Amino acid sequence: MSNATNPTAEDAPPTTDEESVSVGTWLTVFGGVLGAFIAVLNIHITNASLKDIQGALSATLEEGSFISTAYLTAEVVIIPVTGWLAMVFGLRPYMLFNTVVFALTTLLCASAWSLESMLVFRTLAGLAGGTLIPLSFMLILTLLPPSKQAIGMGMFALTATQAPSIGPTLGGYLTEAFGWQSVFYLQIVPTGIMFLILFQGLKKTKPQLELLKNGDWFGILSMAVGLGAMIIVLEEGNRKDWLESDFILNGTLLAVTCLITFVVIELKRKDPFINLRLLARRNFLLSNLVGIILGLGLYGSVFIMPMFLAQIHGFNAMQIGLVMMWIGLPQLIVVPIVLRLMPHIDIRILLAFGAFIFGLSCLLNIHMTADYGHDHLIWPNIIRGLGMPFIMVPLNVIATAGLDKEDVGSASGLFNVLRNLGGAVGIAVLATFLSLRQQYHSSHIVENVSAYNPFTMERLQGFANHFGNLGADPILAQEQALRAIDAIARRESFIMAYNDCFYFMGAAFIVSLGFIALMKKPG
Repeated sequence: MSNATNPTAEDAPPTTDEESVSVGTWLTVFGGVLGAFIAVLNIHITNASLKDIQGALSATLEEGSFISTAYLTAEVVIIPVTGWLAMVFGLRPYMLFNTVVFALTTLLCASAWSLESMLVFRTLAGLAGGTLIPLSFMLILTLLPPSKQAIGMGMFALTATQAPSIGPTLGGYLTEAFGWQSVFYLQIVPTGIMFLILFQGLKKTKPQLELLKNGDWFGILSMAVGLGAMIIVLEEGNRKDWLESDFILNGTLLAVTCLITFVVIELKRKDPFINLRLLARRNFLLSNLVGIILGLGLYGSVFIMPMFLAQIHGFNAMQIGLVMMWIGLPQLIVVPIVLRLMPHIDIRILLAFGAFIFGLSCLLNIHMTADYGHDHLIWPNIIRGLGMPFIMVPLNVIATAGLDKEDVGSASGLFNVLRNLGGAVGIAVLATFLSLRQQYHSSHIVENVSAYNPFTMERLQGFANHFGNLGADPILAQEQALRAIDAIARRESFIMAYNDCFYFMGAAFIVSLGFIALMKKPG
């Protein structure tokens, strides 16, 4: 199936001159990139409103978590199979259909009357929105000549990095100002613009429905079940204490069995729906490994930093967004600079520089204290934002350099799904790592907080005097003092655990430098 005619080359205004790209083609590429941006933004802007949505639908915290999990699971499942489905149904009808479905289901999410209805609509939105990410990637690779693809990759890079940065800010503001429904209504406008651009720019093509007769259905089914089970396990594992839960244990066994079956089927079939043999190409494999680490850092930092601000400082969604937006703003300036440098500097050097800068920004957060607030976190976030385009744009170019047209769909699916899986695995690992390190630091702090420690006794007496001055009797004042000491010890143990998480992410990017060193220079 991967050797079937790739539809995208015929679906847009032609580009006959290697150095010349028509305005219509650029608009079509922009429409695709806009779709990828909206699809990524959807989950991050919605996460900022989860508490309000849970309250409105009378859902518990655990039930409400599936609102995000449903979308993410559907998105990850559909990404690998999108290239093949675009060949079966034709890129234009397939992309326009999914755009309409995404808009309608997103609109229905704002009108959800129960948790069950919300989960159905979020799943459908994920299935439709997930296709827009690899299809955008495919448009860049098939509509633009090699000399212009770096610009398209720069546009695509912003979709993966800007959405997580501005999502919490935008979601927090809209929720507080207009209610949680507004985060869904807002997405209808750019989705409508995208539909009009693609409706005008993509040429009509005939579907290849005959591909359905010999479809790799066992491969698709095993992939879908395996990836779906894996995402659910990763999302729910920490809350359910991992393998101590029968649900997580059974889900893990199902995921492993199905994914192994999927790999065996795809490697044995002559016409697999996705070409896993692309991972035998050195640069493509190494690019995906770096992409997994990028997913860990990108989504992990967006996961850990808001938790630190909410738990330690009590920030609301809007205040958290004002801190996180400094990751996104520098990228708007840096992406054009990266594109200017790429023709003159080995892009492996640019990629290594970006990985080093991102890793450094994480290491700048390993000494956080209870006094760290907005002003202390701006510079690490700015540095993180400066490094991200140096990773995303060169990495996309290295991964796709020299690809044959028939492999574009498979490469797009693999590259995007592995980066998303890197984020999902990274968040799950960081959540567990945070919990373990907090317990470790808490035990060490408790060892030093005792009645025989003069510093502890002095602090305890100070709190008791304070509460006594507020009117508490001696016994109550002593109890309140003990609770205050316990709260401080618990807070400090979490702060040190957050510091360890940033150390973990920084170390991962240092490891990525080894993968980059093994890459061949793209031809």
